[in-house]
Amino acid sequence: MYKRLCDYIAYIDSRTNSEELKKLSKEEREALIAQLLTQIQFFQHERLIHLIVTHMFAVITIVTLVAMCYFQTIPMLILMILEIGLLFPYIVHYYHLENGTQKLYTYYDRFIGEKFGEEHVRSEKIIAKKN
Repeated sequence: MYKRLCDYIAYIDSRTNSEELKKLSKEEREALIAQLLTQIQFFQHERLIHLIVTHMFAVITIVTLVAMCYFQTIPMLILMILEIGLLFPYIVHYYHLENGTQKLYTYYDRFIGEKFGEEHVRSEKIIAKKN
């Protein structure tokens, strides 16, 4: 999923550079915005699923840690090491999904800024900060 996100960010970056964006017709621009919103929804869903999985895995790891304190056995130690070994990649993967999705938001803001003017985007950001 991270590779797909990186590929899409590279694609949308190439499509939104100033020279390429000027060449787009209004219909192409609207289609690109719709496509961007669809991809953002896909990545938001993926991010939510990975957040749930990461939290559940963290809870399981903590439960194993507590159990290891009571039952100090080699199998519990091995299980704990395996869980910690898997928890870190989950956290790193979620980190990349979160940052990539946030980057897609900036591209969407760029499109909206060009569509409605920069003043509209600034006012939306001010309203969002107040809430």
